[in-house]
Amino acid sequence: MPTLPAARTGAAALAAALCLAVSWIHVQDQGGFPGDKTPTYVGIGYYLLEAAGVVAAVLLLTARRAAVPTWLLAAGVGIGPLVGFVLSRGPGLPDYADDKGNWTEPLGLVSLAVEAALLVVAFTVLRSASRTRPARAAGAGVSGTRG
Repeated sequence: MPTLPAARTGAAALAAALCLAVSWIHVQDQGGFPGDKTPTYVGIGYYLLEAAGVVAAVLLLTARRAAVPTWLLAAGVGIGPLVGFVLSRGPGLPDYADDKGNWTEPLGLVSLAVEAALLVVAFTVLRSASRTRPARAAGAGVSGTRG
């Protein structure tokens, strides 16, 4: 499994904090835990997001070098609620009209800012990793050979 350089520990700590913030915001939005979001699929989506945020944070903080799938999970914690925000307020979701047209809800705007910051951190690290991985592989193949 590909891993990212240990120098990314500051980014990992920041991303972990942002993942936990996303989870906390959604616990608050559902009225605490266990919460009461209806329809059922929206409530389940909240639980899955909250769990994914905690799992991503733990993985980012405990791994010596976070693996690419961990960073993808962290990015998913940012992307999922952004998509949900747009769908729930724009075209709406089946059997869910609570937030339709409510683009300026304060907690929703805070959530958007946290999720956007998480995406910036995750994509920056992932992009950096994709640039350095081919260079390392090429360098490993060249060393020790003579023409």
